[in-house]
Amino acid sequence: MGGMVPIFSNKIVHFVSSPRGAKITILFWALLILVLTATAPTAKQYAVNAGEGHIRDSNPSAVTKQLMEEHFPSSEGMAALLVFHSGDAIAGDEEAKLESFSEWLASDKKPSSIASAVPFHAMPAAARDQMISDDRSTVLLTVNFQEGLSSEGVMDALDEVQVYWDEHGSERLQLEMTGPAAIAADTLTLFRNADFVLMIATVLLILVLLIVIYRSPLLAVFPLIIAGMVYMAVDRIIGLSGESGLFDIDKQSLSIMMILLFAVITDYCLFVFSRYREALADHDSKYTAMRQAMTHVMEPILFSGGTVFIAMLALFASVFKPYHGFAPVFSIAVAVILFAGLTLIPALFALVGRRAFWPFMPKAGKRAARVGIPVWEKVGTFVTSKPKLTLLLLGLPLVLLSFNALSTHYSFNLMKSFPPDTPSRVGFELLEEQFPPGELAPVTVILQSDKPFQADASLEEKLGRLKEQLNAYGELDSIMPDPARLDVMGMDSLLSENKQILTFKAILKVNPYEKEALDLVERWQDDSGAILNESGFDSVRDSLHFGGQTAEQLDVRTMNQRDTIVIFTLIAIFITAILGLQTRSIRLPVYMMLTILLSYAATIGLTWFVFHSLLDYDSFSYRIPVYTFVFMVALGVDYNIMLVSRIKEEARKHPWRDAVRRGVTSTGGVISSAGIILAATFGVLITQPIQELFLFGFAMAAGIIIDTFLVRGMLLPALMTVGFKNRKMHESRVIPRGQDSMFR
Repeated sequence: MGGMVPIFSNKIVHFVSSPRGAKITILFWALLILVLTATAPTAKQYAVNAGEGHIRDSNPSAVTKQLMEEHFPSSEGMAALLVFHSGDAIAGDEEAKLESFSEWLASDKKPSSIASAVPFHAMPAAARDQMISDDRSTVLLTVNFQEGLSSEGVMDALDEVQVYWDEHGSERLQLEMTGPAAIAADTLTLFRNADFVLMIATVLLILVLLIVIYRSPLLAVFPLIIAGMVYMAVDRIIGLSGESGLFDIDKQSLSIMMILLFAVITDYCLFVFSRYREALADHDSKYTAMRQAMTHVMEPILFSGGTVFIAMLALFASVFKPYHGFAPVFSIAVAVILFAGLTLIPALFALVGRRAFWPFMPKAGKRAARVGIPVWEKVGTFVTSKPKLTLLLLGLPLVLLSFNALSTHYSFNLMKSFPPDTPSRVGFELLEEQFPPGELAPVTVILQSDKPFQADASLEEKLGRLKEQLNAYGELDSIMPDPARLDVMGMDSLLSENKQILTFKAILKVNPYEKEALDLVERWQDDSGAILNESGFDSVRDSLHFGGQTAEQLDVRTMNQRDTIVIFTLIAIFITAILGLQTRSIRLPVYMMLTILLSYAATIGLTWFVFHSLLDYDSFSYRIPVYTFVFMVALGVDYNIMLVSRIKEEARKHPWRDAVRRGVTSTGGVISSAGIILAATFGVLITQPIQELFLFGFAMAAGIIIDTFLVRGMLLPALMTVGFKNRKMHESRVIPRGQDSMFR
């Protein structure tokens, strides 16, 4: 295994591969699961939606929110927008139904979780007209829920509202609900039972693929048994962490963690029993055979698990809550998976022995004439005999796809990730057609001073100029309430109790979640000093703050840009360093990382081509690049390490070109099998209704196939053949273990 693997690894190999050690290992895992199941909660009990904020709530929109909560305290929480729509102008009897409905919302008979509602029934005609679209086909009402109400509570209340309207409203008026509260409720509905469906689909898919590939029922069942045991342990350990308050558990991270766990455990099982089958042909003792197999597989598993673990630790450097929330969940999962790969997997296979391969049980003394399958032998021969041609044939299309990734458009509009028939999306699209889109999420504007404002004519004049300055940037529909139209007495309604904070709402002409809205608020922020000075305020003493969902999404964009650079850089550096430790080389890890990055870029380019050019998508979720990079790079390294470890092993006995060929031949079958299963496992996400998960599943499946068959199976071996072809030490002679300096 070389000097870089810890000394204790040999002891682990001997222990888990011995008759007594294998039984103790299985007993330890069984007791661990029993104790955790009896004493620890499941992770789902403490799972929450992480939100899209800064981990320290120090971004500009969070500061604005804190100022609002401090100076304009309210017991109201999230708002829902009730959109009533008819094909024609609303008639008198329909308006009467709306009045009756509004009275119900103002009464004690409404759901107790609703804190307040706009009193449509008590408003004069002029005020009502502001809530009715120009063609009088659509009415917009707002309800506010109690502060701190859970998504489940919001969903239950909205269900009651819908039932009441269905029973007492007008059949000609369609009710759709949107806004932050309805979006939260729809998100909960979409994810309800998703984990169970994903687990069943993942298990059945892996089972079918393993049976088809290996034609052995036990080989198909064992990885699932092991993955199930590991999942039970990981779930309870994460649950304990959530119970103790160590970190928040993000719901989405649990779904993806489960898929990662089953996929990686299956990979490790394939790595172990592929070498175990070879070793059983050399030894009568099933325990001796496992010891020999683990001697070869221990290093690849240790380093591959280590690289994935390091990649997950890199997520701790992120400041965006969803990315940062992945770090503890996945770090715990990967650590337990790695421990299982070194102990539980070899112990179980050692106990079962040859029977695991029934009905094709290997016999001692009957080693196969060739190691590997014929197709990979042909591939290995081709790429090592014509490496430059291979690099050209594969490299050119991958590079072209990578350039296509540069044209990808990313969206920060959560609504686009929902299915088209989702109620909150339907409601929002109705609003877009009938009202200024900014009605859905107005921008909160705060003017703060270090001394109290005087509610006089001078302030009224300055606020009028402030509105003009904001409007000069375009895309501003209106100010609510318009501070320039308030009299001096009415000005007090905009001020905080200490008179140092003044606030109003800005209604945009554009979709508050789209790029144009984010760019507008960003320009307001960047030019806030000049805007204040031009309005007659003092930019030294006074400051402008912007809040609301548009400002929050702008902060998300800023955090995402920052985290993308940090995460990509750290993971690339850390994994290259670990690959350097494993290969004891400088150049080879660079080659490996370059092929991984090329594979990733080509995957993004291919995904954009399929969904944009063929399926007419105009953008992707902004999270797709980070999610895909983290998992593709971390998991792709597994196959790198398995291939290079085998080439190193072969290079001790054969010339370099032959070593590369034999490495491709012997690992091609197991790596391609693992890749197919891994791709299919992530492909299960394509069944999910959320577009973000759908796209992520497609990107991962496509990327793993590219990485497994093209990059790992052909491009990297060709690059290694060309890159080291002139080394004299690759001539036909045995290289002592620990002196494989051809990698330097």
